[in-house]
Amino acid sequence: MAAMATPGNTALELGLAGRRALVTGAGKGIGRSMVQALHAAGVQVVAVSRTRADLDSLVRECPGVEPVCVDLSDWQAVERALGGVGPVDLLVNNAAVAVLQPFLEVTKEAFDISFDVNLRAVIQVSQIVARDLISRGAPGSIVNVSSQASQRAIRNHTIYCAAKGAMDMLTKVMALELGPHKIRVNAVNPTVVMTAMGQANWSDPQKAKSMLDRIPLGRFAEVDNVVDAILFLLSDRSSMITGSTLPVDGGFLAN
Repeated sequence: MAAMATPGNTALELGLAGRRALVTGAGKGIGRSMVQALHAAGVQVVAVSRTRADLDSLVRECPGVEPVCVDLSDWQAVERALGGVGPVDLLVNNAAVAVLQPFLEVTKEAFDISFDVNLRAVIQVSQIVARDLISRGAPGSIVNVSSQASQRAIRNHTIYCAAKGAMDMLTKVMALELGPHKIRVNAVNPTVVMTAMGQANWSDPQKAKSMLDRIPLGRFAEVDNVVDAILFLLSDRSSMITGSTLPVDGGFLAN
């Protein structure tokens, strides 16, 4: 799968050229790299972010990308922004927020924003895309970006673990119901990923060691590790895979 990371052969390997994709959380981190990889593969990309400056710089880097600036926690705003987005063949639900609080200090505000973005928006955006695919009689692939936190308890991650656990089951139900329409739905479940946020949150060597000691490969994931897995699940190379939760975790969940 390492060959997928080079833009020169991605389209050849995966056959994604000419399709249209929508990526949420496209301004930074995994989402931004996902847009860049799809653009390099000849995919027409709709990039969704709540930060206009991130979208502006992304469009400069990847001419032809269609920017949509919207706050995914606002149901009505999402309907207005994406309701007429047009034919989308591939969807990556990547946008997420992580509010870390000890269980006894969890607040309603943190719960609401976490579930609004990490779960409810996934349902809403997926409904928009899936309804269009069904109306066109077209096959499609949806990938939800989950986390190892969906399957393993992590201290101070009460809401995040709960939301990602719900996303894993949502993925399975979506696969069950959308499968007859030739729409595949899968999730990727990364460990800590070395995005700018990941580096900031795990820069403390003592904190990092506590997690790295639980990862058999002894390292955190790079962004390309996650992007490659998503590209595979979007492509026809994974045409018999749906309802799966794919760990990209260096063996964390096997430990």
